[in-house]
Parts: sequence; structure tokens; C-alpha cells
Amino acid sequence: MEAVPSALLLAAMGGILIGFFLSVFGGGGSVLATPWLIYIVGIADTHIAIGTSATAVTINAALGLMGQARMGEIRWPCAIIFAIFGLSGSFAGASLAKQTDGQVLLIWFALAMGAIAISMLIPRKNTGSPDIRFYPRMTLRLAPIALVAGFAAGFFGIGGGFLIAPGLMAATGMTLSNAMASSLVSVSVFGAATSTSYAYSQLVDWSLVAALVVGGGIGTLAGLPAVRLLAKKQKLARQLFALMVLAVATFVGWSATI
Repeated sequence: MEAVPSALLLAAMGGILIGFFLSVFGGGGSVLATPWLIYIVGIADTHIAIGTSATAVTINAALGLMGQARMGEIRWPCAIIFAIFGLSGSFAGASLAKQTDGQVLLIWFALAMGAIAISMLIPRKNTGSPDIRFYPRMTLRLAPIALVAGFAAGFFGIGGGFLIAPGLMAATGMTLSNAMASSLVSVSVFGAATSTSYAYSQLVDWSLVAALVVGGGIGTLAGLPAVRLLAKKQKLARQLFALMVLAVATFVGWSATI
């Protein structure tokens, strides 16, 4: 699978938009990668689009993880336990997705996008303790949430942060900022499992992955000034972005049923 220059350019443009949204809103933007590859870049195979976007999201998450690690925001014991228990779920989700008809998969993907948009509209408070400590009994709360989040990440080829961060907060009592940083461990691990599964089945276009990643880096840097400009209107901007994701979800679901 070798993409033509116009497809690479369109993929890079999509990466810029997605990187910008991730920089400004801290999540949710990566879910736009698959629709962009299908409807803008022109990938006809839904599974290749999902495998390609999952691989790009994994690389971007790994880069973000390194930055958060240096800042000391990650609560490693909880993050690692969550990633370990969710890993099998992500492999199972990816395996099931590859066996699912592309149009049916798009309908489910549209529903996932809708859920992500709704989660972004729910107000979040950075409550919790920044000094939480892991203890073995937490595993009983972390494991089932991790399995569900891992399965969703694998099935839809998305980061799954919209499930991981709230799950970490509910199971451990950590703050939102710590949960978002810690979620990158699982996003990276789940994404690696998903992309490995798709790559094994030759369902990843590596040239498009490179274009998405390069564009994503540019978009992330471009989004940093916007974060300061939107500081006083962050809530409104996030709501507008969530509505855009919901509109795209509606379009994807409608297109998959006609």
C-alpha cells in the first residue's frame, strides 16, 4: 500500500488539525483521524483507515507520554496496573474489529464518536488528591474498567482516553490532571497492541502514518498559542468542538447506512 502525494498531503493536513485540537482541548481530537482518512484522504477500506489512524495515535501518545513523564504528572503504579489489565482487552477488541464488516464497524465507530462528544460536554472538576498511593485492593476497581477501556480502544482504533481518565479518577481518587497524564500510558500500550494486530494483518499504510505524525507535530506546536488565547473561553471552545465531533459522528453514521 503506497499512498500518492496528494493523499499524503491531505493526511498531513488532517494531522495538523488533529494535533491542533489535541493541543488545545487535551483529548478527543484523535477520533477524527479515521473519518478524515476515509472521507477526505479517500481510503476505501475501513480497516486500513482504523489501523493507520491507531498507529499514528499511538506514536503521538508515546511522544506526549515522554513529556508528561518529565513533568512528573504520571502516577505510575496505577497507570501501569491499568495498562496491564486493559492490554488483553485491546487485543480482543482489535481482533473482533478486523472480523467485523466495514460498514457495520463505521456505525459502531459513529456511536463511539457520539459518546466521546457527550463526555466532552460533561463538566470536569480537577478534584481528587495529587498524593494518592497505590494499594493492592485498588486492582479490583482498576481491572474491570481497564478491560472495557482496552476493548474499546482496540475495537475502534482510538486512544480510549475518554474512558481511561475518568476510570482512573473513579478507581483511585487521583486528580483530573494526573488522570489525563497517567492515561497516556494506557493509550500508548493499547494503541501499540491495536496497531500491532492491524500491522500483522497488513492493514496499516505506513506512509500515511508518517504524514499524520508529522502533521500532528506541526498542529501541536501551532495549538500552543491558541491555548493561551482561549484560556478564558476554554469551556465554550470545548463545547463547540464537542458539537463538531457529534456532527461528524452523525455524518459517519448516516453515510454508513445508505
